[in-house]
Amino acid sequence: MVIAMDMPGERDKHAWRTEILARRAAKTAEEYAADALALAAAVDGLDVGEWVCAYVPVRGEPGSTGLLDALRVAGARVLVPVTGPPGPLNWAEYTGRESLRRARFGLLEPAGETLPVSAIRSAELILVPALAVDRRGVRLGRGAGYYDRTLAAARPDARLVAVVGDDELVPRLPEEPHDRRMAWALTPRGGLQRLGEDHAVE
Repeated sequence: MVIAMDMPGERDKHAWRTEILARRAAKTAEEYAADALALAAAVDGLDVGEWVCAYVPVRGEPGSTGLLDALRVAGARVLVPVTGPPGPLNWAEYTGRESLRRARFGLLEPAGETLPVSAIRSAELILVPALAVDRRGVRLGRGAGYYDRTLAAARPDARLVAVVGDDELVPRLPEEPHDRRMAWALTPRGGLQRLGEDHAVE
């Protein structure tokens, strides 16, 4: 199905966010569950390494704790964000759904030791939630800037993967100087897909 979101245009980030959030809100629980299962299955195609930074999905974000569990089964130790004041994210190790507790902003976070932002440097693979990502690697987040500030602390050779819905991988998004480009996209049915100028659609 071809949708309007797949057409490049001059919309600003606010317009993109409004449209994508409306699409997510319209999805059924069954559609979300099917996408989450597909993303967890896609872990088979990832070189996870010893440590992975990922996230606990909330508010319609792609994925589930099943994805985190699949990363652990693949042999990785998994760090997920712990929020604080606006700024870089702290981290804590995910050891299973039973380790999560309710935190601010309605998030779920591990109850264990909180690690500083520098913990992100242990990860060779970083799965980043996104509202959309384009073929050049430009990521659209929710606008708070947590990840932009956090990814500045990542190791230079870390593989940055935007996790999005199949229809949220688009030709072109607006970009700002501080935006950190992603190298890959992970989608439920497309799996892991390489991004970058050579893969862009003009």
